[in-house]
Amino acid sequence: MAKTKTMTSEDLAFDAKNKIKKSTGDKVMSVFFYVFITVFAVACVLPLVVVLSASLTDETTLNTLGYSLIPRKFSLDAYKLVATAGDFGGAYLITIFTTVVGTLMSMFLTCTAAYALSVKNFRCRSYLALFIYFTMLFNGGLVSNYLLIKNTLHLNNTIWVLLLPSLCNAWNILLMRNFFNGIPDSLAESAKIDGANDMTILARIILPISKPGLATVGLFYALSYWNEWYRCLLYVDTSHSELYTLQYLIQRILRQVNYAANLPSEAAALSGALPTYSFRMAAVIVTIGPIILLYPFLQKYFVKGLTVGSVKG
Repeated sequence: MAKTKTMTSEDLAFDAKNKIKKSTGDKVMSVFFYVFITVFAVACVLPLVVVLSASLTDETTLNTLGYSLIPRKFSLDAYKLVATAGDFGGAYLITIFTTVVGTLMSMFLTCTAAYALSVKNFRCRSYLALFIYFTMLFNGGLVSNYLLIKNTLHLNNTIWVLLLPSLCNAWNILLMRNFFNGIPDSLAESAKIDGANDMTILARIILPISKPGLATVGLFYALSYWNEWYRCLLYVDTSHSELYTLQYLIQRILRQVNYAANLPSEAAALSGALPTYSFRMAAVIVTIGPIILLYPFLQKYFVKGLTVGSVKG
């Protein structure tokens, strides 16, 4: 019969002492990490606060006293210039439309292509993956793209020129493919036994447990569409200014403001009151505001793995 070991008072005291030390060490490390995260968060937020303060500061005060965390002389001249210098409302609607519609279309094509590449019994998946990867290494260049979009497809001066050229990104397809590869095959196999086809498996099984990947790739696409200005410069004429995106319109206004601020002699005196620097800060706040509001809703999907425990046996 096995003998049970009895603990003496010395053993109990030793264990209690170790628990106290371990508990104290954990508290010190927790305090250290909390302080570090707080300092890091303040360092990230502080520049944004300075930009916001500068956008609300009078131009003369900003030039004289410099930047500060709190506006020394409150002024909305920069935002008034942003709102009145062009069709700001129309540009905002065009940007929101292209961002929402373009992201949905891009995610549909990206997910379907990535799912096809992740299916093990798809014979052409290696060749298709090589073809997609090849486009990341080589491209036709600016001239060939310009001739294709304008002379062959005739997309210039249409809303499609802001959507179709950015519809798919090879890197995002491969990234989504790798995420789908991490999902257990038994989920799709069990669905096929029940008679489900590939579209049903993708829509009802793969996508619902792929929210972290969908949020990441979707955010990449949304940022790309939201910051679009280069295609407006190339393919949208001044006679179709209703198609200007927010980024391109603000860039045009900024060039005009800088030009007026650098005029010589009497003209410079008339344009001296233009909020040049504060306008730049106001443009930053206006353009990044919706994206900043979007991040909190997507943050949890970056740190939470929804595939854990999806297969139970």
